[in-house]
Amino acid sequence: MILLDGKKLSEKILEEAREKNSNAKLAVILVGQDPASKVYVRNKNKACEKAGVSYEEYLLDENTTQEELIKLIKELNEKIDVNGILLQSPIPRHLNIEEAFNTISPLKDVDGFHPTNAGNLILGKAKFVPCTPLGVIRLLKEYNIEIAGKNAVVIGRSNIVGKPMASLLLNEDATVTICHSRTKNLSEITKTADILVSAIGKPKFITKDMIKDGAVVVDVGINRLEDGHIVGDVDFENVKEIASYITPVPGGVGPMTIAMLIENVILAGGLERKLNEGSTTNTHN
Repeated sequence: MILLDGKKLSEKILEEAREKNSNAKLAVILVGQDPASKVYVRNKNKACEKAGVSYEEYLLDENTTQEELIKLIKELNEKIDVNGILLQSPIPRHLNIEEAFNTISPLKDVDGFHPTNAGNLILGKAKFVPCTPLGVIRLLKEYNIEIAGKNAVVIGRSNIVGKPMASLLLNEDATVTICHSRTKNLSEITKTADILVSAIGKPKFITKDMIKDGAVVVDVGINRLEDGHIVGDVDFENVKEIASYITPVPGGVGPMTIAMLIENVILAGGLERKLNEGSTTNTHN
């Protein structure tokens, strides 16, 4: 069994990002006081510092209206020095997160959630891909794990992880099956997987008897137990006995998600510069 070390790879990516000296800037919007969201935002700030990416934080009150949130997003869309915009989820229930995500400019949508970017992902032409599935692909490639021609099973069909994960694997020429809460005979399907990706948010749900011997197991789940311990969707201690590669939780996919966010921000900065140079050239012509 080989551990897929996302922490180590993410640190390498952030160091490479610093060397690029991109001068990119990320604006993060946090609405309310969700404790987990505060931790995630703090981690993103630290990653920006490591990568040499500028960072702005907009903390909005729990009672912020939809109009106020949309107004802020539109203002950030217009700010030339802001390359990427991230709305930290979840947001308070009275707010419409879909409208908010759709308001972010597709050119600044570093989460890859805008319908334009989601559609382009299906076509294999996406500029911005959701960070978690993108991080999974980078991790597999770092360890020279062959994807083309393999049977890949994705458990979970969310717009943030499951669906884009399946699209990315398909774009890499895997044969992909998506499983979800209505899937029958789940273990029969998971046992066919050369590559298994779990993103369902159920602690230790994936057990040893659900895994094919020698499978690559990627655990996207982050679940906090009552005693405070963080575990994944996979019963790590038992599954690692038969997996060829496996991600730990924490230290696997989580750090890769943030590293891919930073790469998307730098990419957005590059696109912005090209657009500005193009408009300057057109002005002079």
